[in-house]
Amino acid sequence: MTSYNPEPQTLSSHAPDSPRSSQSPPPSGVQGDLELELLGLANALYNLGTTVINDSTKDRDRPGGAKLVGLGANEVVNHLMSIDNKAQDIRTMIPFQVLSDIDNARNPMQLTKERLERAATENQFMNGKIAAIDSYRKLLNEALASNFPETAKYLRPSQDDIKMEL
Repeated sequence: MTSYNPEPQTLSSHAPDSPRSSQSPPPSGVQGDLELELLGLANALYNLGTTVINDSTKDRDRPGGAKLVGLGANEVVNHLMSIDNKAQDIRTMIPFQVLSDIDNARNPMQLTKERLERAATENQFMNGKIAAIDSYRKLLNEALASNFPETAKYLRPSQDDIKMEL
């Protein structure tokens, strides 16, 4: 059986996959306050989880009549209230897919990475199509110009036309 340590645990200030370095300060203003409050909530949830796991005396009252689990739950509720109050002043829109991924325990940064990779792949595919069509157009124009010489001046752009396209 493990011994109980009543000292709260502190999480590192940022997860390893956090987009912001742990060395940089939070943004100033309401968003910075909200970020610090979210970090406090994460710590409170962590502490509550370890309290529930480690507290073998949850059926016995602590001195003063408060149970550690109850105190931890109250701390979580207080952080949630504070976050809700601060959220009223923020008008930042968060895509529903990001919230859904968080609810499903997926990292939103992974979603962003996947979308960027997909966009790059589709971009390469479209560039290939454009190059193929351009090559086909040039071959077709050459064939038309050789078989119908009167159309050559319309099919082969002058150097001035090429410079205007660039």
